[in-house]
Amino acid sequence: MKTDIHPTYQKTKVKCACGAKFEIGSTMDDYDVEICSQCHPFYTGKQKLIDTAGRVDKFRARAEAAKKMQDEQTGRDSKKDKKESVEDKMTRKAQEKEEAKEAEKVAEAAKKKESAKKKADKLKVEAKEEVAEEAKEKSSEE
Repeated sequence: MKTDIHPTYQKTKVKCACGAKFEIGSTMDDYDVEICSQCHPFYTGKQKLIDTAGRVDKFRARAEAAKKMQDEQTGRDSKKDKKESVEDKMTRKAQEKEEAKEAEKVAEAAKKKESAKKKADKLKVEAKEEVAEEAKEKSSEE
């Protein structure tokens, strides 16, 4: 080994974000770490997430969105797989026809009501004109 080219090996203090302090041998002076063996989930069995710049939240949001899309896909696939029976189709079509007939009846009733209203308005106008003409005749006779 050459002399004076190697760094000095010394006792170094390590301080963790959880508050734990211990000494190790190293070539550096002091260490500040985010996770140590006393707070790491592998050693403790507890889940502890250190969120740096919101990465954990972003990951959870993406995972939730992916699960939601997967559930929607599963729902679509089950609808595709489910085939409508002939009886169900016939009853559905019959209901649609009945609904269409009801809609036509309602539309016809609305048209009749509208035409009756127009006729009534026309009769009122004619009656007013007749009254006005009679009034003119009486005034011209006097």
